[in-house]
Amino acid sequence: MSAPVLSIEGLSIRAGDRLLAEDVSLSIGPGEMVGLVGESGCGKSITALAALRLLPPALRVAGGRIRIDGQDVLALGEARLRRLRGGTAGMIFQEPMTSLNPVFTVGDQIAEVLEIHEARPRADARARAADLLALVGIPAPRDAVRRYPHQMSGGQRQRVMIAMALACSPSLLVADEPTTALDVTVQAQILALIDRLRRERGMACLLITHDLGVVSEVCDRAAVMYAGRIVEEGPVDALFAAPRHRYTRALLDTMPAMNPPGRPLPSIPGLVPPPGARGEGCTFAPRCPAPVDACRTRRPPLEGDGPHRAACWNPAA
Repeated sequence: MSAPVLSIEGLSIRAGDRLLAEDVSLSIGPGEMVGLVGESGCGKSITALAALRLLPPALRVAGGRIRIDGQDVLALGEARLRRLRGGTAGMIFQEPMTSLNPVFTVGDQIAEVLEIHEARPRADARARAADLLALVGIPAPRDAVRRYPHQMSGGQRQRVMIAMALACSPSLLVADEPTTALDVTVQAQILALIDRLRRERGMACLLITHDLGVVSEVCDRAAVMYAGRIVEEGPVDALFAAPRHRYTRALLDTMPAMNPPGRPLPSIPGLVPPPGARGEGCTFAPRCPAPVDACRTRRPPLEGDGPHRAACWNPAA
């Protein structure tokens, strides 16, 4: 078996004395796409940012280990860290309009990545930028390199972000909600593009999303996160066919595809508990439809047979 491209072991993240993510472990092999799913506030995005040491100053890694292509990310100096970001690892952020610089053309922004990481001459970098725009399906790429972000649609801007992330043929692609605010048709196109490119290039891909439908379409494995912890992980087919954690079961039950037409979609009562209010037991216990006594007093371990594991004292049937 190939060594994982991304390996996260026992990661914990704090904001002051508040524990935001706790004991998160996850690995992704070459050519594999893993979905990290859960409600807003579960810790998905900060886990992705921590993987590339992009946490905002108010947050810090309080424990654990992160390796990308065998490099200890937490031990890298600034120079090697800059080479890692954009070189070995690329990232697609949630909102392309705020991630792209409005005063530079998209061609200049893609070319800058190539100039910094591959030391390409300016003219060569700009020509390659047009090739990358063609790769991600933007029409008339030789003209598109001269456009500014505000002159492009939301879907085109997201494709520009993908082109920038792929410019240096990274081993790892981290995509944080890459279809946010896009219409359904464009969402499908963007996801299909990411899926095709990771298969062609053999990239490891971490897809952050709250949409289990997306996971079922493009991911090989899924990890379900709740209140800063991974509560279930496994191959997508097994996780969808027989979810073991009550939270995963509840998420699946809210999907339109899992309900007859015309029936009101069920919801999960309550809210994700904030850091500092998570208690000693299972953090999902206050919202769980079938808690047992142990759920309120002891934190369940993530365990199971083979690759499908869950942290639940009373697994879903």
